[in-house]
Amino acid sequence: MARAQFSKYTLVAVALLVIYSLSYFFTPDVVYVDSVTKEVLGKGAANGPTPQQPLIDTNSNQEAQQEAKQDEQKTEEIEEEKPKDPIPFNDKVKATFVTLARNKELFDLIPAIRAVEDRFNRKFHYDWVFLNDEEFTQEFKDLTTAIISGKTKYGKIPKEHWSYPDWIDLDKAAESRKKMKEEKIIYGDSESYRHMCRFESGFFWQNELLDEYDWYWRVEPGIKIHCDLNYDLFRYMQDNNKVYGFTISIHEFRKTIPSLWGHTKDFIKLHPEHVAEDNFMDFISDDNGETYNLCHFWSNFEVASLNFWRSQAYRDYFEYLDKTGGFFYERWGDAPVHSIAASLFLPKDKIHYFHDVGYNHGVYTQCPLNKEFRYEHKCDCNPDKDFTFRGYSCGKKFYDRMGMIRPVEWEKYQ
Repeated sequence: MARAQFSKYTLVAVALLVIYSLSYFFTPDVVYVDSVTKEVLGKGAANGPTPQQPLIDTNSNQEAQQEAKQDEQKTEEIEEEKPKDPIPFNDKVKATFVTLARNKELFDLIPAIRAVEDRFNRKFHYDWVFLNDEEFTQEFKDLTTAIISGKTKYGKIPKEHWSYPDWIDLDKAAESRKKMKEEKIIYGDSESYRHMCRFESGFFWQNELLDEYDWYWRVEPGIKIHCDLNYDLFRYMQDNNKVYGFTISIHEFRKTIPSLWGHTKDFIKLHPEHVAEDNFMDFISDDNGETYNLCHFWSNFEVASLNFWRSQAYRDYFEYLDKTGGFFYERWGDAPVHSIAASLFLPKDKIHYFHDVGYNHGVYTQCPLNKEFRYEHKCDCNPDKDFTFRGYSCGKKFYDRMGMIRPVEWEKYQ
């Protein structure tokens, strides 16, 4: 019995050995390929090489290579379709962004910087100058530097540029702020706002950090850029002999500048040589200079020549206004001061309206009205919010006085 069982097991073992031997000799060959070098390592049986050498069928390998080649060609085609930077980096002009901000405004400023970088400066890498009446924190410097493609510079404003000059009657200034607060005039009781307006009017362009530049683009916390800008705005201004560029024009609050025009007329009488021959007086006055119609360019967006503010005409004008005390006894803004100066001391063809930016600050928006333009430049603004041709805007007047044709869509959005 035991011998019979042994014979049975022996026969089973022999049969299994024969089956294994036959399967070894008749299994089709496969090709082994190095996964890194793609070198053919040789043929072998189905039990395969060591684990780090994956087995790849010859036909499958050819198909994979063909697919990879096609994918590579598609990638090259996509790269060719991408728009190229219109202005090479070595052709940049001497320009910078300028931002006046406080440390506490950092996280209102960051989205504004990102908007400018994403829509424009990532293509051109222009520098950015930050100014503050206090020292910037390390956090402010680190975060802004991290998201800006150009060089960043940080400066503290000299005390004499952010304080009361010695000819100001402080009691009179305080009484003015009190009265404006009672009349609920925006920023009427603010000392810092007055220092800011005086600084932006007469001193920002004197800061030593700006000495190496000819052009600047002013950026403030909270602003938005709605459209892709695929050309160099600075280069455009320089090549087309422009001096002052803006996006929004608006009427000023009369109660903030009651004596500004009177002082301006007095200055013109003293310095008629500073008034340009083909000026833009009819934009800021409807009666040939007798009165001011309150129209001005909104200065929270400016792309302009620093050399204009450095000119003798503007220096004389600012110094004359400053001596009157109007920045503190009233509440003169830098926007009407800049606008009046540009309109009087420049030929009107030096002033440029950037209709294509798509700009927002607070409640006011400039949005290109042409649908195809908005699609092409990936604008994310609502044209129903465009301020250009609405009642409180000076957009209609600008177009008409400049002899420009209004967009065909303007009536729909007024």
